[in-house]
Amino acid sequence: MSVLTIYAENSPIRGERFSEFLEIESKLKTIGVLFERWQIGAGLEPVLTDDESVLNAYSDYISRLKKQFGFQTADVIKLDASHPDKIALRQKFLAEHTHSEFEVRFFVEGRGLFYLHIGEQVYGVLCEQGDLISVPANVTHWFDMGENPHLACIRLFTNPDGWIANFTGSNIATTFPTLETLQGELTA
Repeated sequence: MSVLTIYAENSPIRGERFSEFLEIESKLKTIGVLFERWQIGAGLEPVLTDDESVLNAYSDYISRLKKQFGFQTADVIKLDASHPDKIALRQKFLAEHTHSEFEVRFFVEGRGLFYLHIGEQVYGVLCEQGDLISVPANVTHWFDMGENPHLACIRLFTNPDGWIANFTGSNIATTFPTLETLQGELTA
């Protein structure tokens, strides 16, 4: 289940939570964030298929976004609990940062937790299979893939060099719930 939690930046314990897709989409739209739900590619087994098959299965959606926003490249990133660099990658993504271009991720499988720090609010967006989220250019944010990640995402870039982060040096990400903590709250 996709979930949006809106926190005051100085109050990471209490937040207003939304779990209905239309509510999440509407709240995120007010801050310039695109949130969509794509249909899973017919007959696609993401764990067993190569990146090209994944991109082909979603080619209509990808083409639409390339035309609409001028994306130059699309790729697939897959991470699971056996990935040898999972700890280093998690720490890199958990550090608050910005990008000079806007970022788009579509969850082919698995889940992850995006935090967007806008003004005096922090928007925590739990994304899962079928969700697409954008992060506007220059918006401070971080991403938690969890201690034992399980995700496959299509990433779209306007810059052919791909993922380039500008780290803020803030430790705000350490004060907000991790993916595991949020999942625990949702099942309690």
